[in-house]
Amino acid sequence: MPNVKTPHLPTIRRCFQLQHRFLYNYICHFRPAKHSIMDSQSSPHGSIIFSTVGRTNYGFDIFSIKSPFSFLNSPIEHRLTDGTSVNYNGQFVDEDQTLVFVSERSGAPRIYLRRPSSQLQIEQLPASIDSLFLDRPFLRNKQLYYISAHQQPKQVFTSSSALYSTNIEDGSKIIRLTPYGCVDYSPAISQSGHLIAVASYGDRRWPTGEFHDLTTDIVVFPESDPEKRIVVCQHDGWPTWSGDSTIYFHRQADDGWWSIFRVDLPEDSLNLRADPIRVTPPGVHCFTPAAASYNSKSMIAIATRRPGKRYRHIEIFDVESHKFYSVTELLNPTTHHYNPFFSPKSSFLSYHRVRGESSSGDATIPSLDPVISPEKGLRMLRLNGSFPSFSPSGDFIAFNHDFNANSGLKIIKSDGSKKWTLFKGRTAFCNSWSPAEPDVIFTSVGPVFDSVKATVQIARVSFNSLNLSNNDCGEIPVDIEVLTKEETGNNAFPSCSPDGKHIVFRSGRSGHKNLYIMDAVKGELEDGGIRQLTEGPWIDTMPSWSPDGKLIAFSSNRHNPDNVTCFSIYVIHPNGTGLRRIHVAGPEGSDEVDKERLNHVCFSKDCEWLLFTGNLGGVTAEPVSLPNQYQPYGDLYLVKLDGSGLRRLTCNAYENGTPAWHPSAMPMNVIVGDRLRGEFDDVLWMNC
Repeated sequence: MPNVKTPHLPTIRRCFQLQHRFLYNYICHFRPAKHSIMDSQSSPHGSIIFSTVGRTNYGFDIFSIKSPFSFLNSPIEHRLTDGTSVNYNGQFVDEDQTLVFVSERSGAPRIYLRRPSSQLQIEQLPASIDSLFLDRPFLRNKQLYYISAHQQPKQVFTSSSALYSTNIEDGSKIIRLTPYGCVDYSPAISQSGHLIAVASYGDRRWPTGEFHDLTTDIVVFPESDPEKRIVVCQHDGWPTWSGDSTIYFHRQADDGWWSIFRVDLPEDSLNLRADPIRVTPPGVHCFTPAAASYNSKSMIAIATRRPGKRYRHIEIFDVESHKFYSVTELLNPTTHHYNPFFSPKSSFLSYHRVRGESSSGDATIPSLDPVISPEKGLRMLRLNGSFPSFSPSGDFIAFNHDFNANSGLKIIKSDGSKKWTLFKGRTAFCNSWSPAEPDVIFTSVGPVFDSVKATVQIARVSFNSLNLSNNDCGEIPVDIEVLTKEETGNNAFPSCSPDGKHIVFRSGRSGHKNLYIMDAVKGELEDGGIRQLTEGPWIDTMPSWSPDGKLIAFSSNRHNPDNVTCFSIYVIHPNGTGLRRIHVAGPEGSDEVDKERLNHVCFSKDCEWLLFTGNLGGVTAEPVSLPNQYQPYGDLYLVKLDGSGLRRLTCNAYENGTPAWHPSAMPMNVIVGDRLRGEFDDVLWMNC
């Protein structure tokens, strides 16, 4: 294999100029550091329901096979986790298959320990318990190492992911190993436990929008002296150790193929470097490597995507013979498999995948799933669907299940106990329940996120709300009235005025996507039923009418129309006056505000807060290690109408969006849901 030279980089000392030396041993007593862009104003209250791309369908469990190098024998797969919620990113502690892993069973990623026994024993380990995001745990000599996002950065567009350690017997002290001001992902510990490698941005800010191929570096430091950080290679990720002197990692090579590379470090000095060597050949995407140890050092386990094949699989690659050996395709050919890892002596190979409909454990996707909220006054629920909208009373939620086989408009009771279908078989998206009429919902009917000329219509859906009390579920009769003219092109994202008389929506009828207001009953089908609210060669979209009727918030790129990926929040009076931009990421004129990607905005009931989804926190994990996320930097935030008081509500590796907010706290009841079938996409941006 050819050598690929990496530029010589100095030891990362600049990170340590950011803070005094004591920050390397900074102890966090189970509480998150206050975010500098947050304030201590009174907390908002109520319930927020939102969607997360693909997440409800994951149903991951961790599985293992024994003796993966006995290629002549068919491997036998064993499940190690208990089928509760989503379980992933494990590591073995010993050859008895004691397992440390991440699970979301408590409403947020937490770290658990599975002990081998006749009865499955799973216990939660002490870590950053106030963190919304924990990942990639390792347990060595009772010391737990993991990624956490509980200390927020001092500036936007910077990830909060960093490496920490906790003694599981003490549990009261959390030690930050990543320099404050730096960002680390994907830790790996050498065979002796003396060295740690991470994929690191260092003190660089996240390049806004980057997620296909992170420009992180492989950084190594002694566990006993985390100040001594050395960059061993540049633009790489997901390190794994073979012994104490060889690191395998992935990168996207110049020919476009994701490949595994290797760097050999002199055992007597970290300051000497060798050029990385490409290990896997072009023609197959290889990533998230795990190096074997002891007698199998020539073997690495990798995830692969092969041309012409839909599924991600785990394979063994022999670095000496350059041969691939299929593993999971023999077991589950039509299932995605993720992030392999070996036991310490390579007796077992493990990974996570969807547990399958026939397995024991959670077999139903709850329509509403509680998620831990950082705000005491807010209850947060993940919806198995998109574009939720509350009924005026808050007792019901309208939503779109998906935009393919289960397209249409549905209603669920807000305690999660019942579900109804209003119509199906037609693509619908973005719903607005009339605040004045409990029997009327407005929605967009037609293709999602299409051109200005595509036919998308605003529809008024009427039904008898008594059916929601008398019917035990099923289909409800509806009347559907199209309010926009077919020849006007793309009309979408309706939001109803608080008196129920008007609809604001986005339309591309002029050749540009701007906002219009029309009659909520007659639409534009009669003279005088519609007027244009905004006008210009830019995109104004996703409007939201305030509960007091005084303002309409929306997303727009009007400050930079040539950039169709960055949107900021604007507000305007319904009469077209008072247009102003809400500067969230920084002051007016700063570089930060023009990097904003802020969408799906809506108001609190008191009109004091705006809820939206945004890119302000960067990415929290390497996106290539997960199923497809269109925007894995998308998280939910709150901000005051003057741009102050920014608060982060979600922090994970997924794309969270389409939120709805009601002032009431929603009780949870018996949860109805759909069968868990593992219907999600692997990364769509990887060309196979």
